[in-house]
Amino acid sequence: MQDNATEVTAAGIARLAGVGRAAVSNWRRRHADFPRPVGGTEASPAFALAEVEEWLRKQGKLAEVPLRERVWQQLAGHPVGPVTALVHAGCALLLIRDRPTEWLKLSGLTDARMAELLPAKLAKALTRRFGSQAAVNTEGATSAPVGADHSSQPAVNTDGAPSAAAPGSGPMTAPAGHTGHTGHTGHTGHAALTLPGPAELAASVPLLRGVGELAVELGTRRAFEFLLGRQLDANPRQYTLTPAGPAALMAELAGRPRTVLDPAAGTGALLGALGSPTAVYAQDAAPELAALTALRLALSTDAEVHARVGDTLRADAFPGLAVDAVLCHPPFNERNWGHDELAYDPRWEYGFPARTESELAWIQHALAHLRDGGTAVLLMPPAAASRRSGRRIRADLLRRGALRAVIALPAGSAPPYNIPLHLWVLRRPIAGAQPSTPELLLVDTAAAADGRARGDWQDVRSAVLDAWRPFDRTGTADEQPGLSRCVPVIDLLDDDVDLAPARHLPLPADGGAERLADVGARLGDTLRLAATLAPPPPATAAPPARWPMTSVGELARAGALVLRASGSSGPAAASHPRTPAAGRPARAGVPVLTDHDVLAAAAPSGVLPDGEPAEDVVLTEAGDVVVPVLGGGRVARVVDERTAGAALGRNLTLLRPDPAALDPWFLAGFLRGTANNRQASSYASTATRLDVRRLQLPRIPLEQQRTYGERFRGLAAFEDALRLAGHLGEQLVRGMYDGLTDGTVPPGG
Repeated sequence: MQDNATEVTAAGIARLAGVGRAAVSNWRRRHADFPRPVGGTEASPAFALAEVEEWLRKQGKLAEVPLRERVWQQLAGHPVGPVTALVHAGCALLLIRDRPTEWLKLSGLTDARMAELLPAKLAKALTRRFGSQAAVNTEGATSAPVGADHSSQPAVNTDGAPSAAAPGSGPMTAPAGHTGHTGHTGHTGHAALTLPGPAELAASVPLLRGVGELAVELGTRRAFEFLLGRQLDANPRQYTLTPAGPAALMAELAGRPRTVLDPAAGTGALLGALGSPTAVYAQDAAPELAALTALRLALSTDAEVHARVGDTLRADAFPGLAVDAVLCHPPFNERNWGHDELAYDPRWEYGFPARTESELAWIQHALAHLRDGGTAVLLMPPAAASRRSGRRIRADLLRRGALRAVIALPAGSAPPYNIPLHLWVLRRPIAGAQPSTPELLLVDTAAAADGRARGDWQDVRSAVLDAWRPFDRTGTADEQPGLSRCVPVIDLLDDDVDLAPARHLPLPADGGAERLADVGARLGDTLRLAATLAPPPPATAAPPARWPMTSVGELARAGALVLRASGSSGPAAASHPRTPAAGRPARAGVPVLTDHDVLAAAAPSGVLPDGEPAEDVVLTEAGDVVVPVLGGGRVARVVDERTAGAALGRNLTLLRPDPAALDPWFLAGFLRGTANNRQASSYASTATRLDVRRLQLPRIPLEQQRTYGERFRGLAAFEDALRLAGHLGEQLVRGMYDGLTDGTVPPGG
């Protein structure tokens, strides 16, 4: 039974019915029986989910709300907020996974009885998973928000005893020669989870019943990942996420650690990217993130999970802990990181960081938590490698062999996307051991990414690991011009101690004169091709055509085309009738066609995540037409044989025309009309959104469509030639500038 208290916005209604928001506005104006708002604001009203679902079904616009949409709308409209509701859902999923029989018994009870018995059952499940005693709020009063930083609140202590030994790691004490950092200002953090009582759970019971059904459909881990992904996508400005590609690369650079710490865990992406550790430790200053991380890791790994809330630098939750590896994406450019109160903290083994060098404080915090020989990998802003205020600490990290590699990623790899971030790989020196010829590995992946903000991530990963692995084994590696180089530490210890890879790895000229000659020849061929493809000017002006028109939405209802819109939880949230392996995880490594690829007419640049449900994936076929819905770019791409088989990415709509009724090139050409796009677009303060269903096409016979289609195909080929000529021209100009300035190209050539 639906929870009448669950509210849904107009955007949520549009998602449920598979239409644009403009259609929902039209329904409100045209239908007197459309449900009245029950909350929200005048500009963004909220409606009762149950009433909306009933109205849509009566109107024939909805056969049944998809289970995942129903559960998501219940979570998003939860009266205590989506984050707390998501934590409740995660706790229930742990119970479902570990004690399915008890869950089945609970789900057969009334809502009131279920809310009464559920806290004790959750306490047992959480105690079993986290290995600590769970205190439950049994008074029925609302406790602090889940994960709140209140030491007096009853809580599930997810960190265990700080002095307990991690499996396989020996006692968690400071390593030899390492004093630890128990003397710094502040106190250890608080437990990440506060177990809700019956009064809090009463409002969540309808949601939890839906979550139980979702777990049957997807499994407990994927059910939680789906809901968490929706929450993160719905609030992109609230969270700084580490994308899957950089997270996996950082995990590979760390090796195969058994015990791992992330002191700025966020949503747990870095710890979740590891293979099979025995114990993971997470701390975050945001209570809601620490709680979600604890549940995410508990559902996705068999490792011991220790999660705490607190300001890591001021109140380290794990004093004295020494782990095999530290992975961290710390906050950048913090001025209020504790500079004044932490002046005498023993963690500053390599120097006291300046107020403007918060990243170097995180670096030393990571080193303080490593066992001898342990590895730390941190995502850093590029300024940390060259700011003068940090040169003394950088110099000491080099002298003592703690800093092993600095790796420049291409811009666009991780937020903030406008700068090329660095990876720092560090290793805690073994007492008394010094490398005979200490060197620092510098890697610049700009060449691997071909200078693009969104290059092929697989090429970036391969370039980094091909340089790191031999260096990790032997302490040195062969130079790859413009890509990687081992630089003797003594050569870096100058007045600046500038470790930016670009300073020491200038990109080579584009192959010298031979390479430039080849680019010039290709440019000439492309320009000649573009000249032959250029459309001739019309001989005479003709009056505007007066065709009978139809819309994409009407064609979809008539069966002339199939329309599938991608969602925000994965490559595409809408299932497709011809999607293979429905109900099973799709294979990892499937390319994903992104909206950026469509706009740039590029090959698919994304990769399908491991375990993505197949029913969430729309696979493209030759002859499909793909349209970006954001940005107002007026682009429609016909999928060819090279792109066929890629998964549809976010913010894209796929149109699959019936060949007996519609020509794909005719369809794509008319969708690109400027007037057509203007009448089908809606405008917000920061973006333009296209309602593809409102785009218009003329009703003309198939043979006439094909005539138009051939002309549109020719225009697309001309456009591709111009784009290639522009790329080759830029490459030639850049190569000439580089060649003239480094002497490889004589000025009289």
